[in-house]
Amino acid sequence: MNPLALTMFLISLAVGTATTLSSYHWLLAWIGLEISTLAIIPIMTKTPHPRAIEAATKYFLTQATASALILFSSLISAWQTGEWYISSLTDLPMNALSIALMMKIGLAPLHFWMPEVLQGIPLSTGLILSTWQKIAPMALLLQMSHFINLNLITILGFTSILIAGWGGIAQTQLRKIIAYSSIAHFGWMIIILKLNPQLTLFNFTLYILMTTSMFTSLMTISATKMSEIATSWPKMPTLTATTMLIILSLAGLPPLTGFSPKLLIILELIKQNMTMLALMIMFISLLTLFFYLRLTYVMTLTLSPNTPNSLVSWRMTTKSLSLNAFMNVLALSLLPLTPTLLTLM
Repeated sequence: MNPLALTMFLISLAVGTATTLSSYHWLLAWIGLEISTLAIIPIMTKTPHPRAIEAATKYFLTQATASALILFSSLISAWQTGEWYISSLTDLPMNALSIALMMKIGLAPLHFWMPEVLQGIPLSTGLILSTWQKIAPMALLLQMSHFINLNLITILGFTSILIAGWGGIAQTQLRKIIAYSSIAHFGWMIIILKLNPQLTLFNFTLYILMTTSMFTSLMTISATKMSEIATSWPKMPTLTATTMLIILSLAGLPPLTGFSPKLLIILELIKQNMTMLALMIMFISLLTLFFYLRLTYVMTLTLSPNTPNSLVSWRMTTKSLSLNAFMNVLALSLLPLTPTLLTLM
């Protein structure tokens, strides 16, 4: 792709998200979402491959459906209330809007597009899709969190954690595993959205940080399948070790960064007299823990079929690891700063 065109599309992505974040009017928020959707589709297809075209088509159809539902729901809300403000909603449009935004994020049972689309695009585009493209819908959900139906988000969040756990177990493609990991993380966020929006924002921030470090590590290793990360230890032992720790951080194991949001969400659910739900999602999260541990086992506890004679492979590399190292350090060591981060939000 022409670098000028790629720059224009990336600027359009930023403009679309910024438009949605700064809007108080539903039409302006919808326009921002549409700009972001239309800007990422050419980026998905910058490598003209049938799989990338298929992924972009699936993404466009799903996002167009969600955008149409957002537009019609906000129109009904404006008809009933006489206002286009995001903060003024009635019950019927509220439920439809929530479902549409959750479809844009990729929550179960509206998640089927997410693993397929992520599998068909490069890792760099997958990074944008898994992090940046989630900011605008999540910001809208946070703005209207006090209107959302508690039963709806509880059911969708619980379903997302369950389906992501079952779906990720049998996968060998890393991008599909990250997609199911994303669905599970957003399930945790949505469950607590109405009870404590600040905690959802905290979880979302750490999710973006950990997912970015995971994608940058995989891009440096140039791995898209489990068989490829199995041979990464002789090539880059230090990066492979930190990538294993990032996977455990995504799993939510202490003393890594990903432990704090899960612990705080469990404590908040218990405080809100939802102890049974907290216990259920704790047990179901063992499914996601299984495929995370499977990844770490393949990366660091097995030997590749062709073991080289030397301990470290000699190779010429021109890749800069400074950004990757910075993101990895943040993704692994922010647990002690949890109280400080919560006070800033």
